Amino acid sequence: MTRLDEPARPGERIRDAARTRAEILDVATQEFARAGYDGARVDEIAARTRTTKRMIYYYFGGKEQLFTAVLERAYGVIREAEQQLDVDHLDPVAAIRRLAELTFDHHEQHPDFIRLVSIENIHEAHHIAGSEELGRIGSPALDVIRRILASGRESGLFTADVDAVDLHAMISSFCFFRVSNRHTFGALFGRDLLDEAQRAHYRAMLGDMVIAYLTAERAAD
Repeated sequence: MTRLDEPARPGERIRDAARTRAEILDVATQEFARAGYDGARVDEIAARTRTTKRMIYYYFGGKEQLFTAVLERAYGVIREAEQQLDVDHLDPVAAIRRLAELTFDHHEQHPDFIRLVSIENIHEAHHIAGSEELGRIGSPALDVIRRILASGRESGLFTADVDAVDLHAMISSFCFFRVSNRHTFGALFGRDLLDEAQRAHYRAMLGDMVIAYLTAERAAD
């Protein structure tokens, strides 16, 4: 342990700064997801961390930049998972199903991500549009989808000429709705989309839906 009368070493300062920044982002994620962008307060975030409002501004610049950093980290988590996905050894049908399951699992396990994206949509993607990092991230999933679709068409397993972005939207829509609309759907229809007893059913249903779309015959235009 560093003595109080000894200055912290450069490496220790870097680690402390990284820990402080990560702690701020953890609490800010919870606060923005709970209260929304407009309702969240930097004072509250500071009170829940081992830092001050002034220090938060030092690290991030302000509330808007802090929210952008929260979004960047939240999107970074799923992008990293997509980059690590190994489906090259699978046939196209199993590969696309695995990709759909990855999104299904991630969205279920990260409800704060769903709330943050919903909040950012209310603000018409203002923070995402202004983020150079998010502009560079794109979606590794799209590259994976394109490779799988090309392989599936070449092998004759996929009959549909499907756009990768459209398919990504199809998968994301189901996974996002299942979490974001859980309470309203349950109130209207008496069914909990996150009921653990139905989880395997919905996970398989997503894959079946995607595969059916990719293998369906299309009427000529």
